[in-house]
Amino acid sequence: MNTYDIAQMGYGEADITPETFVELVGFFRPNNHSKGVRDPLKLQTMVWKYRGETSCLITLDSLGFTVHLSSVLRGLIADLLHTGADHVMSAFSHTHSAPNAAEEPEYFDFVCRMAQNAVKDALKGLSPAFASWGIGENSMGLNRRTDSADFDNRLGILSVTTPENGSPRVLLLRVTAHANILSSDNYLISADYFGITRERLEARFGCKIMMIQGASGDVRPRFHQENTEYLEIHSFEAAEKGFSEEYQKRYRVQSKNALEQTADSICEAVSAVLPAMTAKPVTHLTMKSVFSHFTADVPSLTQAERIAGEALKEAGIDGTDWLREVKCLNGEGVSQQFSEVEIQYFSLNDGCLCGIANEAMCRISIDAMEAAGTPLLFLNGYTNGCNSYLPTAGEYEKGGYEVLWSNLVYFPYHGRVMPFNRDTAGQLVEEVVQNWRKLRADYG
Repeated sequence: MNTYDIAQMGYGEADITPETFVELVGFFRPNNHSKGVRDPLKLQTMVWKYRGETSCLITLDSLGFTVHLSSVLRGLIADLLHTGADHVMSAFSHTHSAPNAAEEPEYFDFVCRMAQNAVKDALKGLSPAFASWGIGENSMGLNRRTDSADFDNRLGILSVTTPENGSPRVLLLRVTAHANILSSDNYLISADYFGITRERLEARFGCKIMMIQGASGDVRPRFHQENTEYLEIHSFEAAEKGFSEEYQKRYRVQSKNALEQTADSICEAVSAVLPAMTAKPVTHLTMKSVFSHFTADVPSLTQAERIAGEALKEAGIDGTDWLREVKCLNGEGVSQQFSEVEIQYFSLNDGCLCGIANEAMCRISIDAMEAAGTPLLFLNGYTNGCNSYLPTAGEYEKGGYEVLWSNLVYFPYHGRVMPFNRDTAGQLVEEVVQNWRKLRADYG
């Protein structure tokens, strides 16, 4: 085989745990600043070179940067690799116990430096690689919309191996469940279940483990807040100022058992499938982005006041700033807001990771799989940013946090006061599958 046709992969990683107190993001907390570290945050990179093209997948333990900050990070990596930003995919774990990069510029700059270092390490380690895909049983999540049974039960597995002996180098797992086992009373930096799962799988299989989040907008962890216990913490020296000595010694961690149960569930699912996966030479590898425009209607002030009243009554969310923004838009005659959504594909042999920045409901990924006719098309959220929930048409009738109330909190980051219109999910699925088919046809 011509060396031009041999795929090469390199891996690099970095610790992106903040070294100071930072503002957290993911829950409303009365004092939303970290008080220590429960477990470290990781940034991991997988760089591929194949037929003259370089592609890079970056996974980060973070709720998700804004699309703008994600673009900055991807641009830096693209420059380093002498490629385009559409050949760099950033995938966020969506842990709710990580820094708010939008409010912590020094932390964001730190992550960018660490990402560049990790990519340089990956480039140094480039070597020939085979790959194989498998699907395990994802049993570690439940639909949190109580009247819905929708759930994507696919645990996607990409195994990258050494051609000579078939030994695993990297396992990439695609899971589907919010990384918020540690709840709003946790003030410690944590990768949530991603961290403990990686540790256990690396010990079991002797290779690096990367994890990405699927379409988990309405999916919570199955094991969640059932047990609590107090553990010793390793806090920053600065914790001596402003926090009690008792808090520095002990803290209430949400469901330590639940973290372990979730990790065990994933480990068992991978172990059941991996031995039967057969590594093959890479014959198709590409990373590409397609952009689509979607619309969000601006509510009338009457509608907005009703939504804000429900959010305050049902969830304790103060919508004062959001109401002010809606009133301003109404006064300016703005009835619709528009956003350009990037749909990015990482297609390798017969499997494909397809990502958008939104918190997509799991039904959207299931619909894309069924329309494509293959379980190896994985539509994921939290890719290249985190930019509001994307409900299905049916979810609009239910309302609630995922459809309406979250916008009252995060609208400044999204650039919209409402979610995309109810027909957006259906349009997205059609575009995802259509573009995926064209991508494969163009590649031959």
